[in-house]
Amino acid sequence: MPTARLDRLIANMGYASRREIQALAKNGHITLDGAALTAADRRIALTPDLETRLVVDGEALDPLPGFALMLNKPLGVTCSRKEAGPLVYDLLPERWRRRDPAISTVGRLDKETSGLLLMTDDGALLHRIISPKRHVAKRYRVGLARPMTGGEAELFAAGTLMLDGEDKPLAPAELEVVGPQEALLTVHEGRYHQVRRMFAAAGNHVETLHRESIGGLSLPADLAPGAIRRLSEADLAAIFAAGGG
Repeated sequence: MPTARLDRLIANMGYASRREIQALAKNGHITLDGAALTAADRRIALTPDLETRLVVDGEALDPLPGFALMLNKPLGVTCSRKEAGPLVYDLLPERWRRRDPAISTVGRLDKETSGLLLMTDDGALLHRIISPKRHVAKRYRVGLARPMTGGEAELFAAGTLMLDGEDKPLAPAELEVVGPQEALLTVHEGRYHQVRRMFAAAGNHVETLHRESIGGLSLPADLAPGAIRRLSEADLAAIFAAGGG
């Protein structure tokens, strides 16, 4: 069972500086199983139930390092600090934004795309999801400017479509027509603006784009735009249960 120094663990989770954590402990504001931990340099076991047993200044401990969450990303919010506008990180609890290791997005959705976005502080999990070798599927609901012609499904499934400026064809993708100007598209790659560029190659323009699922994990209907939810072990397993992993 891994262990960590109390002050380092809590400071890295964004609560306060190590000096401030030491003061909290000295004054009896950190408890484990109801008993005060006055020695901030004590090593504690990182058991799965520690979040329910360790209390900091009257509050149960935040998620331990190595967790993941889902966000229903709203329109107008960006995943990149290089773009103007509010960031997805602004939607996290303020303390979580100071964590080390930091919470990062698992891939990106552009500012005008909404829907399921995963975030984690677990680098190994992040790379497992986005690795091209895993072929984790991503399903999008697409609203188009013009009616489809009827040849899009065959074009996207062929595995021969070349995007402008690239020298490698896209992997086959599955298109399900919902209406004349609405479709569900499942891709197994994560190229830059891939869905928008695919429909541009088919002579159309994407007006609305919403990601509904990653692997076998779907965006819950009751998760409001801007809301976050921690992923369970079952959720994580679902990501890789469909579409590779």
